[in-house]
Order: sequence, then structure tokens, then C-alpha cells
Amino acid sequence: MTPVMSQVQADSGVLDSRVMTLGLASQVATAAIKSCADSGYQVSAVVVDRSAAVQVVMRDVFASRFTIEIAQRKANAVILSGISTSEFRKNRTDIRAEMNEVDGIMVLDGAVPIRAAGSLLGAVGVSGAPGGDKDEACARAGLESVKEQLEFIE
Repeated sequence: MTPVMSQVQADSGVLDSRVMTLGLASQVATAAIKSCADSGYQVSAVVVDRSAAVQVVMRDVFASRFTIEIAQRKANAVILSGISTSEFRKNRTDIRAEMNEVDGIMVLDGAVPIRAAGSLLGAVGVSGAPGGDKDEACARAGLESVKEQLEFIE
């Protein structure tokens, strides 16, 4: 939903919004973990909703418990910026250090937005692979697993 409201919406005091189901969020996290596991990496995947509330947390049995927090903080950075953490990190080097000081935010590669019909539904963050680029590839694989579903949302 765009920030600009129609007059009808403004007058009613009620806005429509899109939310991601638990099933969709679980599918994204599962596919992200599987993608990394297939490459030999033990990771955690965290899916947050459009307000950065955690919806799903999955951790490979051999992934460090710290990967959960890092994945969540990466996903939160996507909600803050609206773009992948790799794009944010690349485009905003001027404020990256300051953003990493914000409670709950971490600007490291490894998280991507989940969008449908022009709306930001949430984000998936991954942590634990040997490099943020690999984390992001797994996050993108999670997103790819639901691509068809997202494309048919009106």
C-alpha cells in the first residue's frame, strides 16, 4: 500500500493492508534453510512481517544460536529501508555505522524484502553461511520458492 491515502480511506479512518500468512512465512524460511543446507551451510532464517514482528524462526541444528539474532536484525533492516540489506549497505555507506547502532538493526548482506502486489509483506534474513553474499543467496532462494504465489496476489 502506498503512503498516499485516497480521500475515502482518510475519511473512514480505516486502511486496508496485506499481511503474510504463517504458511507463506514458513515456506520462505524452510526453503532458505534448505538452500543453504544443500550448499553445506548451517544457518538460521528469520521471517518478519511488515512491522518487523517475528513470524518464523528456523535454525539448522548445527547453526550457532547467535545466527538467529543476526538474521532477525538483518530482516529488520530491510523493513527499515524497504530494500535488500546488500543494496542498503552499498547505497548508504554514509550512515551504515550509525544504523548498526540502532537497536534491532544490522546492515549486513543476507536479507531481502518479501513483496506482493506492490506491498511490502515482510522480510527474510539469513545468517550463518560463510559470507553475507551466501546468506543473501539463500534468502533469495526462500523468496523464489513462493514467487508464483506472490505473483498472483492482487
